Amino acid sequence: MKQVVQNYKSGELALLDVPVPGCKPGGVLVRSAYSLISTGTELMKVSEAGMSMVGKARSRPDQVAKVMQSVATNGVGATYRKVMGKLDSYTPLGYSLCGVVEQVGAGVDDVKVGDLVACAGNEHALHAELNWVPKNLYARVPDGLAPRHAAFGTVGSIALQGVRRGEPQLGDVALVIGLGLIGQLVVQLLAASGVRVVGADPDPVRCELAERLGAAACGDPASAAVETAVAELTGGHGVDQVYLAAGGGSNQPVELAARLSRDRGRVVDIGKCRLDLPWNAYYEKELDVRFSRSYGPGRYDPEYELEGRDYPIGYVRWTERRNLACFLDLLARGSADVEPLVSHIADFDDAVETYQRLKDGDLKAVAVLFRYPDHPDRAAEAGAPEVAVPAVRRGGGVSTPARYANASVRLAFVGAGNYATSMLLPHLERRDGVELATVVTTTALSAANAKRKFGFAEATTDLDAVLGDPSIDAVFVVTRHSSHAELTQRALRAGKAVFVEKPLALTEGELAGVLAAVEESGNDRLQVGFNRRFAPLLQEARKRFGSRTGPGNLRYLVNAGRLEHGSWYLQQGTEGSRFAGEGGHFIDTVSWLLGADPVSVYAVATSGNEDLQVVLRYPDGSTATIAYVTTGSPGFPKETLDLIADGKVLRLDDFVRAAVYDGRRDRWVSSRLPKARDKGQSAELAAFIKAVRTGGPMPVPLESLVATTTATLAVRTGLAGGAPVTLARAR
Repeated sequence: MKQVVQNYKSGELALLDVPVPGCKPGGVLVRSAYSLISTGTELMKVSEAGMSMVGKARSRPDQVAKVMQSVATNGVGATYRKVMGKLDSYTPLGYSLCGVVEQVGAGVDDVKVGDLVACAGNEHALHAELNWVPKNLYARVPDGLAPRHAAFGTVGSIALQGVRRGEPQLGDVALVIGLGLIGQLVVQLLAASGVRVVGADPDPVRCELAERLGAAACGDPASAAVETAVAELTGGHGVDQVYLAAGGGSNQPVELAARLSRDRGRVVDIGKCRLDLPWNAYYEKELDVRFSRSYGPGRYDPEYELEGRDYPIGYVRWTERRNLACFLDLLARGSADVEPLVSHIADFDDAVETYQRLKDGDLKAVAVLFRYPDHPDRAAEAGAPEVAVPAVRRGGGVSTPARYANASVRLAFVGAGNYATSMLLPHLERRDGVELATVVTTTALSAANAKRKFGFAEATTDLDAVLGDPSIDAVFVVTRHSSHAELTQRALRAGKAVFVEKPLALTEGELAGVLAAVEESGNDRLQVGFNRRFAPLLQEARKRFGSRTGPGNLRYLVNAGRLEHGSWYLQQGTEGSRFAGEGGHFIDTVSWLLGADPVSVYAVATSGNEDLQVVLRYPDGSTATIAYVTTGSPGFPKETLDLIADGKVLRLDDFVRAAVYDGRRDRWVSSRLPKARDKGQSAELAAFIKAVRTGGPMPVPLESLVATTTATLAVRTGLAGGAPVTLARAR
């Protein structure tokens, strides 16, 4: 197997072939899925190894003292040989990983082969393909927690133990100095405990990240911003605790801690920073200085770590193993979020290059993960999420009959809100061969307004009467998201052609209900308002791009923007998430461009699921990435799209301009549209009315509507599990 090692004498890093460790009693053999590089502790070791012998001595005076003691006891020659022998040996790196139990040693009964575990320890959770881990240094990963997130278990335990040492209480104010990996986790844990947090770090990017993860305010410790924030939050009294999560040789963190602490506050050292305590400052406030020892009680005790002797919970509530399990539970429940901390994921085969890039500063990162072979989120996600795409079964043959050539198609609208009145009805009110028969709303006045403005023959609040009217050919469902599936089912069972605005359904159960209505009624005359595939500009660009022979790579950026306060879109408990409501638009568009339905979905999100990245994979190897963001500038275009394949590029700029670049001939660029953007609503409605009038097929096959809806719903499953979701076709 392969393992990352370092020669402390020469500084050489290597990916070395070493024997597979045996599975001893009292522990388990774990095959790594992800291991975490500690960009603080590990990089310090890597940097020290690159120093001269004098530099090494200066950086580790504690070791120099041991050498001098050995010289006094054993003589210069023997000590020199001993020191050089130790320096000129390979030492391991790593101490935090997640992997799959491959073998269980005697005396272990709390996990079994195939279980996913998080592992700790700089002798047992190494950057290696296989590790033997004793019982008290692993914890089972909760169901649904992604392996790459569980790999943070050890550093999370370090942060958690530091917070425990500070003994925060609800309503306290704390200062975290140093917003690297540990500091970012401390911020989240304090915020989850009801503590208001101020962060201090010279890096503005890390300050911004900490504020997104729960800090009330952050700033450069050399500026006045931190002191101002502390004064405002504490009424000038000072913070209750200071957590030192910084490294380096500066004494500034210790001095800042004294200046901003309240009288008899607590200062907790978690990192490894200089601690020249200014006596007067600490004495006058009678500050309580505490150290946090790594992952918690049990650390450095061989009887606990190696022999598996646990401390009774009545005497030691939080041991290092219980801390590890607690942090994993916090991750699984969403009380802490490590995804925003992942700056880079590297293949394990690139480990040496990754360390070198970190050391040289080419790769700036908060956290870096190694991903191991035979993965990507494999057996650990044993039974990686799989969602069945429901089969469409049509019952006994009810279909919309063809109309007489001169007969109007009579429409009923259920709902007359903003989208219906601004994007649909204006395209229908003067269309030849269309009669706006009835509008149904829950309030009488809105129905009367729609009747007056668009010329409906009738306005009512009685949906049953409309569905029972045999003269109504098609029903438009344009209500809030939570009612779409139910109203669609009722209209299908009434034998009507149905146009329902997206989404078709908010849950798998609602989708199953719609398909049951199709099967039981035999009525499959259904269209969902996925209008973008009908946009003239995109249609022309697709035609110019031509057919594909190889897989495509598609990127779709949706700059969705913030919602106004009070918008019903924010009622996620009843109306679903924003992506559940709107994401089908974009999945349908990319699937149409790629000419297939997706076979897997992978989704990641920022804290709070505000910004999403959704990666779709298709049968021919094509991929599409949809970036759905709410935090962008409102001045930037809402939708931009690029499709790359076969040496060609299709570019769409917000339905205003499109271009196709082809190396074999001149590029095509559309003229800028003189009027408002046409996102396809008019063409979509024309296609639907034609299908109703002629009895021909619906504009989009029902199987495609179901596949798009299933993929949209699978995004929620993917976010919960942190793994790709397979879309299995039902037989």
